[in-house]
Amino acid sequence: MLVFLVLVGSLRVRPGRMEHRAISKDVLLAGFRYVAKTQVLLGGAVALMPIFAEDILHAGPRGLGLLRAAPALGAVTVSLWLMIRPIGHRAGAKMLICVAIFGAATIVFGLSRSLPLSLAALFCVGASDMVSVVIRGSILQLATPAAMRGRVSAVNSLFVGASNEFGEFESGVTAQWWGAVRAVVIGGVGSLVVTGLWAVFFPNLRRADQLSAESLMADMEEAGRETGKL
Repeated sequence: MLVFLVLVGSLRVRPGRMEHRAISKDVLLAGFRYVAKTQVLLGGAVALMPIFAEDILHAGPRGLGLLRAAPALGAVTVSLWLMIRPIGHRAGAKMLICVAIFGAATIVFGLSRSLPLSLAALFCVGASDMVSVVIRGSILQLATPAAMRGRVSAVNSLFVGASNEFGEFESGVTAQWWGAVRAVVIGGVGSLVVTGLWAVFFPNLRRADQLSAESLMADMEEAGRETGKL
């Protein structure tokens, strides 16, 4: 936290001219409209870990602690790796691949009866999710014009925050209906299905190349020209 505060305090930002607009329905909905128009910006098993630790893996409280730590360890490891080897080309495709890995690792965790295998699966869950988070966060900031950045970020925060809470609710309900194992496996399969559908229906996201404002804007302009030809 201290290092973070020092780094943030070292930033020197030159504020530009602030744009003031009267609050209206059009202004409030502008972020939603931009996300729908561009398509390149989009916005689990974690809630069921106590059941797996106690009833399925029979690992007790110590096992639950290890299960909780495994995704974070995967995320930290990938974060350190990305500091050394940043994401270069084909960022959109890599993000979709990592989401698919996330779903596959979730399925492995749901079917596992071995604590080491479960920890390895959760490590992959955290690692793949971190790559996805980095790419999505970069696209969100770099592919959005400055005039829309605040509203698009607000839309993203709304959906991400709501999806986390809704995901835990969904996990509890499906576990009550089908059991914890089936709930986790079905969730992983759902992630794979959604990834395939997103790759088809959101080509702008799949084609995103370099994580730079120039490259992402060029990709969006090219996609717009192709849409106009169709």
